[in-house]
Amino acid sequence: MKNILVTGGAGFIGSNFIKYILDHDPNVNIVNLDLLTYAGNLENLVDISDESRYTFKKGDIRDRVLVNQLFNEYDFCSIINFAAESHVDRSIVEPDIFLSTNVIGVQVLLDTAMSHWKTEPHNKYSKEYRKSVKFIQISTDEVYGTLGKSGMFSEKTPLAPNNPYSASKASADLVVRAYYKTYGMPVNITRCSNNYGPYQFPEKLIPLMIANCQEEKPLPVYGDGMQIRDWLHVSDHCAAIMCVLEKGQAGEVYNIGGNNEYTNIDIVRMIVKELGKSESLIKYVKDRPGHDRRYAMDSSKIKSELGWKPSYTFEKGLSETINWYITHKNWLDRVRSGEYMEYYEKMYGTVNV
Repeated sequence: MKNILVTGGAGFIGSNFIKYILDHDPNVNIVNLDLLTYAGNLENLVDISDESRYTFKKGDIRDRVLVNQLFNEYDFCSIINFAAESHVDRSIVEPDIFLSTNVIGVQVLLDTAMSHWKTEPHNKYSKEYRKSVKFIQISTDEVYGTLGKSGMFSEKTPLAPNNPYSASKASADLVVRAYYKTYGMPVNITRCSNNYGPYQFPEKLIPLMIANCQEEKPLPVYGDGMQIRDWLHVSDHCAAIMCVLEKGQAGEVYNIGGNNEYTNIDIVRMIVKELGKSESLIKYVKDRPGHDRRYAMDSSKIKSELGWKPSYTFEKGLSETINWYITHKNWLDRVRSGEYMEYYEKMYGTVNV
């Protein structure tokens, strides 16, 4: 059995990945380390809470003592780091927590793993051992900045982040790269496009619009709504991460995209149509600072080298996602209480009344 540390596993993508890998690999034990901040929700994992191969630990990835204790107890062969402050709007208001968690937290994980995994002097790893251990940093297409009307991000595109969130993720990526170049640390970095699917926190575009549509509340759209994103179903993302875990070459970066480019306003209109609501609910609000215009991912490397490809069409994925939120309204109501509603009013003002 392989013991794998998944950090941030109570969040949207992390919780989906934990369930995915437990379903697809009977030889893994998963320890989920999550601080349970606003977007961390153990209800996402209630259906596996009694699974013998799954263990939850509440804690901060910046806590060196705790992370070291977990390594001593479980002797992890891999780390998959989803833990991050991840919402751009929040990073504009509170950049310090993004830099602390997303950069220093990653360094703590790297340092601890390095101290446990080294098998040769000077923190170098034997080639044989490097095949059995792996540190995967889950990053984002936002580290590349923004695109014009043509072109796509490749793994060789220079990093050019435009907001505190993406700057913190780009910084973490560079630290991960440095640990590979300096110490021979067996790492991979994955950079994905916009995810959607079950259990996504409703500050994000798709679940926010579904929730507001259901209650016939205004649908706040930034600026002119013509920002373009490449959409990736979370299940396809999980499959890609598992490919990297099993077959990724040490030190390599892999872009993961869904090849589904749509403007934000088109996404909103699709949801409105699917739910049979009126487009009069759409309300344009002041654009956020540093709002990137277009993202598009070239995923040819992971497809050709590791054999991954997305299985979902966007039409199927969006329809299933809408249905999931409709049938899980109790989950949606619970995660939208308290702190989230205070944040919503701060971001969008009276547009929600």
